[in-house]
Amino acid sequence: MKNLVIRAITGAVYVLALVGCTVWGPQSAFIFFALVAAGCVYEFGTIMNKHYEAETNRPLSAIAAFILCSAVWQYQIGYGDYVKMFALYGFTLLYVIVSELYRQADNPMRNWALAFASQIYIALPFSLLPFISIRYDAVENLMQYEWIYTLAIFIFLWTNDTGAYLVGSLFGRYVPYKLFPRISPKKSWIGSLGGVMLTIIAAAVIEHYAAGLPLWQWIGLALTVCVFGTWGDLVESLIKRQVGIKDSGKILPGHGGFLDRFDSALLAIPGAVIYLALIV
Repeated sequence: MKNLVIRAITGAVYVLALVGCTVWGPQSAFIFFALVAAGCVYEFGTIMNKHYEAETNRPLSAIAAFILCSAVWQYQIGYGDYVKMFALYGFTLLYVIVSELYRQADNPMRNWALAFASQIYIALPFSLLPFISIRYDAVENLMQYEWIYTLAIFIFLWTNDTGAYLVGSLFGRYVPYKLFPRISPKKSWIGSLGGVMLTIIAAAVIEHYAAGLPLWQWIGLALTVCVFGTWGDLVESLIKRQVGIKDSGKILPGHGGFLDRFDSALLAIPGAVIYLALIV
């Protein structure tokens, strides 16, 4: 019961922080997701250093992730000197490379590979968020922040997980076909279908109350998030199974680490960006 209470409190704080910062405005959304990106990168470096005998510079990699998010958000908002931020990000990556000349690490190429992997796998997806929520308004001739698109990504991820868990728990014994038994033995096809159905319902609700996309495009976005979000979850499961850990961290009591909470988003965000770029 104690663990359930702790998990519920942590989950409520997490949801309130994400929703509140996303709705409040582009600045608060940037700060929240940039900090999450930095936290995920630091956590990824901790896992890799421990289990692969690497010596990646975790603080520097985390700072680089924050800078990249800052640069892209400033570029899309049209506020601040984003050119200098991109230059600073480039300098940080160059320092990651050059620093291995002086650190005398046992395997500098492993450190390079893991440091840059964290930027591609984690920092880049979070930096793409402003391309979802900040759009050009031809009538007003300016960029508009439309938080509903970013929030919808996470609503779809949450409803997909909830539907998959409920339907899988209820009907998994009757339709025991596993989705990816080698990586995640508990995920089933019937559960995934349940997640998809609940997410489609969520898309219809969002379309009813929010302007913007027609229903079929909202449903298309929901399906995209379901597919890419499931892949994102499986990718992190693959990493954890490879290194033999249950949770990526302990910073979120009852929920594990940052990567455990945002693993699905790491592929769902790029997938949503691609989808919206093709239809809008």
